[in-house]
Amino acid sequence: MTEAFVLDASALLCLLKGEAGTQRVITVLPRAWISAVALSEVYATLAEAGGSQHRIAQAVGGLHLRVDAFDDAQAQATGMLRPLLKAFDLSLSDHACLALAQQRNAVALTTQKAWADLPKSLGITIEILPS
Repeated sequence: MTEAFVLDASALLCLLKGEAGTQRVITVLPRAWISAVALSEVYATLAEAGGSQHRIAQAVGGLHLRVDAFDDAQAQATGMLRPLLKAFDLSLSDHACLALAQQRNAVALTTQKAWADLPKSLGITIEILPS
């Protein structure tokens, strides 16, 4: 079976900005998913930096990402992680990424070094990109 990946917002931003770790994101992209919540964080971050909706949509659309809709099952899984991870000060987008990785039995890909300290009891493999 081929290993699956879930990108968090920082991993996609790493790719879009051409930062360290870009090549790894490109490598896993055909086997990767992203939560719609994480994708909205990417849009927000790039819009705050002055990107237009059209240009951001072009850049993201060209990647042919598989976007997982944030449905009731995702909402439940994401919400149930919050009490377990409260000490880590994670965003809603981070929780959504981790819940999706858990549901898909996939590797969560991030640039956030603090994720190395997340509890192993979550059963989520985390790969931290260089930054």
